[in-house]
Order: sequence, then C-alpha cells, then structure tokens
Amino acid sequence: MNILANIKAKKLILPFMLLILAWVFYAFPMVSEIAAGIAILLFGIIMLEDGFNAFVQGPMERMLKTMTKSVSRSFGFGFLSTAILQSSALISVVAISFLSAGLISLKSGIAIAFGTNLGTTSTAWLVSTLGFKVDIASFAFPMLAFGILFVLQKKTAIKGFGFALAGLGFFFLGIEFMQNGFETYKDDFDFTSIAQEGYKGVFLFALMGIVLTIVLQSGSAVIVLVLTMLEASQLGYFNALALVVGANIGNVATMIIGAISASTNGKRLAGAQVIFKLSAGLVCLILIFQLADFVDFIAKIFGVNEQNFSIKLSIFHTLFNLIGCILMIPFIKSMIKFLIKILPEKSQNKAEFERARYLNKSILKYPQSTIRALLDESKYLFEKTTFSIVAKGLNLDPKAIRSDVPILKIIEDKDISYDIDVEEMYYTKVKIIYGKIIKYATLSESEFTLSPPLFSAFSRVKDASRNQVVIIKNTRGLHKNVKKYLHSDNEYIQEEYEKLRSFVAKTLREIYNLKRNPESSSTLDSLEDLKKIASTRDLLLSGRFEYLIRERKISSNMASSLANDSTNVNGIVLKMIESAELLYIESDYLLQLVEDL
Repeated sequence: MNILANIKAKKLILPFMLLILAWVFYAFPMVSEIAAGIAILLFGIIMLEDGFNAFVQGPMERMLKTMTKSVSRSFGFGFLSTAILQSSALISVVAISFLSAGLISLKSGIAIAFGTNLGTTSTAWLVSTLGFKVDIASFAFPMLAFGILFVLQKKTAIKGFGFALAGLGFFFLGIEFMQNGFETYKDDFDFTSIAQEGYKGVFLFALMGIVLTIVLQSGSAVIVLVLTMLEASQLGYFNALALVVGANIGNVATMIIGAISASTNGKRLAGAQVIFKLSAGLVCLILIFQLADFVDFIAKIFGVNEQNFSIKLSIFHTLFNLIGCILMIPFIKSMIKFLIKILPEKSQNKAEFERARYLNKSILKYPQSTIRALLDESKYLFEKTTFSIVAKGLNLDPKAIRSDVPILKIIEDKDISYDIDVEEMYYTKVKIIYGKIIKYATLSESEFTLSPPLFSAFSRVKDASRNQVVIIKNTRGLHKNVKKYLHSDNEYIQEEYEKLRSFVAKTLREIYNLKRNPESSSTLDSLEDLKKIASTRDLLLSGRFEYLIRERKISSNMASSLANDSTNVNGIVLKMIESAELLYIESDYLLQLVEDL
C-alpha cells in the first residue's frame, strides 16, 4: 500500500506544481517576464548541451585517453572542456558514462569533476563581462535565426552546431528578459528590504540559493539570476555572495538525483562532488567576510572599479571553487578509500549475481561507452558463468582448466563431481544479464546513427551473448548423462564420455590461453583445428559408433544419449570458440570502429 501511495503521490507532483505556477502568475503578474527569462535561459543551456553533445561522441574517447593519464591532466581536461562548452553537466555525464564503462579510472573521473567545478565559473564571467556591457538582443536574435537554420540540416555536425548556436542565443535572450523584468518591476523585487546583518543574513540567503537551485535544477541559472538582480541594484552584495554559495551547495541535490541510476563508481563520483560542494560551501560561509575582503584586494590589483559588483561576484565564485580544489585534490586517494568503504561493490552472492555489472542508463549517452560496457558485460558473463557451467557440467575443475595441469590428469580425476542445477543457474545467473545485454544493444542501434560496420558491431555482441545461452542449454542435458555414465559399469560408454570431456577440456584450455595471449599463433592454430574437428565430426557415421552398436557393447538408450550428446558437444565447442574470438580478438577492432566515429 505504501508503494502505491508513493506512486500516486509522484503522479500528483507535476499537476500540483503547475497549479502553483499558474496561481503565482495570476497573483503576481510582474513575475511572468522574469520567469520567462529563466525558462528561456534554461532552454538555452539544454540546447547548448545537445549541440555540443554531437561533437563529443567521436573524439571524446581519444581525448580522454590522453588527457586522463594523471590527476593534473584530468583536472585540466574538466576545467577547459567545461569553460569552452559552458556545460559542467555535459562533461559530468561524459565522465560518469566513461567511468561506468571502465574507460577511465575513478581517480581520473573525480579529478575531471573537480575541474568542471572551476570551469563552470566561466558562465559568471561571460555574463558579467559581456551580458551587461553590450546590447544582448542585437546579436541574440541573429544567433537564433542562423542556429535554427543549421538545426534543420541533416548532417549531425552541422545540426549540432546549430543547436549550440541557438542555445547561446536563447541563453543571452533569457538574460535580456530577466534584465527587463527586474528593471520594470524593480520596486516589487527589492531583496535589499529583507537583508540581514552578519551571519544571520548570510545563512538566510544561502538557504534561498539552495532552494532556488533545487527548484531550477541549474546552479548556472541561479548564478545568472543573482548577477542580474545585483546589476539591477535589487540585491545587496554580501547577500549575493551568500546566494552564490547556496547555489553551489544546492547542486548537491541534482548530483544525488543524477547518480541514482549510475553504476557504483558513478555513485562514488557523485559522492566526491557532494563532499567537494559541502566542504567548500561550509568554509566559504564561515569565512565569507574575510573572502569578501580578499576579493576587494584582488579587484583593486586588477583595477576593477569598487562598485563593479558583477565582476567581484565572478571573482568570488571562482574563489569558491578554487578553495574547493585546493582542499580536495590533495586528498583524492583518501576520498576514494572512504567512498569505496561507504559505497562498496554489490556482493556477488547467488541472489545478486544476476545483476549486470557494467550496464546502466549512464552508458547509453555515447556509443563508445555503450559498446565497451556491452563487451565487458558479455566477457564477464562468458568468463565467470558460461565457462564454469560448461566445465562443471562435464565434471571438469574450472580452476584446473585455468592452470597448467595437463588435460589428461584433469580428465582422469574421478573424485571430482559437481552436483549443479544447470537450469537453475541459467535462470539465476544468465537470463537476466543476457536480457539486459540484448536490451542495451538494441537500444544502441536505435539511439545512435550507425554505419553498416557499426551496426554489425552491435549485432556481433548480441550474437556472442546468444551463443552463451545456446551453450548453457546444450550443457543442461549433457550434465545428467555425464554424471550417469562416467561411473557406469559399462567401460565402453564410459570411454566415449571421457572422449567428449577431453574434447571440451582441450577447447576450454585453449580459450583460456587465448584470453591470456590473444596474439599467440599456436593458440589460434589449435582453436582452428578444434573448430574443424567439431564441424566435421559425426559420431553416427564413425566406424567406432557402428562397432559399438553392432557388437552390442552399449544399449540402445546409451547409443541414443551418446549420439545426442556428441552433437551437443560439437555445438558447444563451436559456439564457445566463436564467442571467445569475438570477445578476445575482434573486440579491439569493434572498439576502434566506434572510436573512429
């Protein structure tokens, strides 16, 4: 009942908010123009993100590989990319996507995130230096006109440029609307009337900044709003500083919401950002008056007018994030240990093993992160589940297969017996993960514009996963007969099943060798030989099978089981090798295809 009540409550939130907004517009008509300005500004930010998103899909992985080799490089990448693209949210999404797919380390991801915090201060500088110095509308409208024209084009890059250009136009147009609204209704929006002295006022306006950021879901929009009010003299300077601190702290709510569907490492990255914002926010609130004096000192050095509060606010905003970087960067390793402790990997017990390790919504942002996660998930399923089920299904020790113990010795070990339920293992450990692999691969094919080779790449990943399902289903019946005939009094049927086990054991050993060294010519030659044997071997046509039947060495039931199991073993061997070749040999080629987008 509680769950149903929660669902109903969530459904009522949007209508309730719409009614409140409609009432506000009716009761306070002066709000409409300012609200429209905020909405246009937010829409501009969204379009900017969509536009730049078109440019990051191809070169982003190559940039990340070179720019995330150290903490300083990762931090620089986060700072510069955010300053240029004007979107910390976009870079944060990229970082979480690539972190979830294993393309970057957690340490690099955290350093990138910290760099975005400093890079996002460019928004305040853009508004304070250009937004209030020139006639915004004079170039906002041409930007919109040209931007929409480019958006209508078919080529992705041109369309992306159009979204970015139009987004910038809407961004400046939103500022224009907000300026006009505050100027027209300056008597109705005089926040100086509620100004408080000392820390009482600081904490009051910091709380207002937190609430505004949670409502607007954009710290940048709140910063622009504060700058606009400050420029219109409707907000005191110290109160504006407190609002900026509150806006940065309010971003924590957005980060937490965004991390809910992320992987464990994605949650840790969001946790690092939460620690950054809260730590920097607490320090800046406590030292706000001293920092204000320091801002005056810096402004004086650079010849900034004492009354130019917009520039001074931008200096303070930069100082806020710089303090956070200085406080946090030296302790990234300690922070990672803490985050791993409070956000551990989900234990891989029987109940939780069915959950995908690499697949989550965040990886679907880019084809690079998607294909990497799909390959990693398929590889993990193949190595940890399929390989073990096949080995145990034929009473072979998986650990011995993955060692240098001679195959003959593994086969002769009659003391090993695995009482496994292959059917149950399929449903608890394979089916859900396989379904997720197929789901995410199919979503990728519809989400991204793929060339025929890239479409084939995603299809190949699905094939590798389907192979594993077929392998496990073929092992199901085989396991029962292996257990039955390995200890049979009939030495002939026992010998035939030993041959089947030996064939599978050799295949598993060579697949393990392929994993260790994908370029080994001897391993590749051995796998080719095993494929030829599996493709041409027909027990029904062999003289040995005819001899066993004719001479009544085995019963008709034994013969029927042996014929079926021999065919199943051939299929298992072929499917295992095909999947291994994709996951260990072709995977680099598939990743390169996506990287060259």
